[in-house]
Amino acid sequence: MAKTFSRSQRVSQELQKEIAIILQREMKDPRLGFVTVSGVDISRDLAYAKVFVTFLATDDNFNVPQAIKILNDATGFIRTLIGKAMSLRIVPELTFVYDDSLVEGMRMSNLVSDVVRKDIQRHNED
Repeated sequence: MAKTFSRSQRVSQELQKEIAIILQREMKDPRLGFVTVSGVDISRDLAYAKVFVTFLATDDNFNVPQAIKILNDATGFIRTLIGKAMSLRIVPELTFVYDDSLVEGMRMSNLVSDVVRKDIQRHNED
């Protein structure tokens, strides 16, 4: 039997795709850098959406809170473009949230790699 997805899950996936396209093609603010939409949580009534984003920073003094504020300030513009791209009765209110799972995953991977390297060194010394 095929697995069924709820309307909110389908809208969430489509919203993620549309927001990613809008951020890539329409947002011209150089302070944002490269933005990736990692997920969208949408309420059951499709009125509110929490958009999780990550940033690929090209410089060391990249300010994540400032970039999130820029995105949250541009929600009206983004909602207008979503309304044109998707046929929804209500375009959800957007809230952008920084998703640090990628950074945490890299940190955890580095910790594991360091432990393995130290274990090999200690084994070679014995």
